[in-house]
Amino acid sequence: MKAVRFHEYGDPDVLRHEDVEQPVPGAGQVRIRVAATSFNSVDGNIRGGFMRGPIPVELPHTPGLDVAGTVDALGEGVDGIAVGDDVIGFLPMNGNGAAAEYVLAPADILTPAPGSIPLADAAALPVVGLTAYQALFDHGRLTAGQRVLINGAGGAVGGYAVQLAKRAGAHVIATAGPRSGEAVTSAGADEVIDHTATSVTAAVTEPVDLVLNLAPVDPSELAALVTLIRPGGALVNTTVWMPAPADEERGVRGIDLFVRSDAEQLAKLVALVDGGELRVAVAERVPLAELAALHARAAQGAVHGKVIVVPAAA
Repeated sequence: MKAVRFHEYGDPDVLRHEDVEQPVPGAGQVRIRVAATSFNSVDGNIRGGFMRGPIPVELPHTPGLDVAGTVDALGEGVDGIAVGDDVIGFLPMNGNGAAAEYVLAPADILTPAPGSIPLADAAALPVVGLTAYQALFDHGRLTAGQRVLINGAGGAVGGYAVQLAKRAGAHVIATAGPRSGEAVTSAGADEVIDHTATSVTAAVTEPVDLVLNLAPVDPSELAALVTLIRPGGALVNTTVWMPAPADEERGVRGIDLFVRSDAEQLAKLVALVDGGELRVAVAERVPLAELAALHARAAQGAVHGKVIVVPAAA
């Protein structure tokens, strides 16, 4: 089969589109014929060797944390999943990913794919959808009637975060640049702040219960966001290289989010998609053979929105 792998850490040109042995599922695993994976910013950090501590991978390594595809073989002891099932999942971060025609996955991380959108497009949901869900509800404890500021709402996580927060009954304030302001508004934001034209701290005039930071801002800007949070609130930060600030005197929690795979939560997101309550947005569809070029564009800041990566065989 074809897969994209890197045999050493480095720039995007270490990624090779090559022939590899088709994997055989072990106990508790299934083999999936990949319809698509997606690009996540952490893929570039893993490839560059910057995540060797928290995410140790064995070389050569195949990237691609999201998978959408069809089960085509079962390992020993797998029940509840059959050959021919369409599934999606967030693959283990230290194992081989889905930038390939076939991938192995632990059966217990998979959930049935949404039926209302193309199977390949469903690869745009797991990692970023779970990031948004866990940030808002597991860590932020968001409830109806609260005010949430989503800083950097124009990206893929932000699109889901705005929709989920609005659906939960929150008042949603979102920051976005001119390019993504309209999309953030259509996702349901009550207020949109153009961060290129005004200071976020000046634009938010009433305290918020939760700040979700998705943007690679300067540490001083991140610290300033804490001043907008009411006593007892929280700041959840997804930019892992910069710790989340807190304010202990006022009981404001600072939480660094490391997203985890969760099949039950993913099933909830799928149900929302199929119920028409959560929109999956795909900005681009890129062939697997062009993954290195996609990584290079991302490194230059030229990738906007969620990009799925599709094997030629899909």
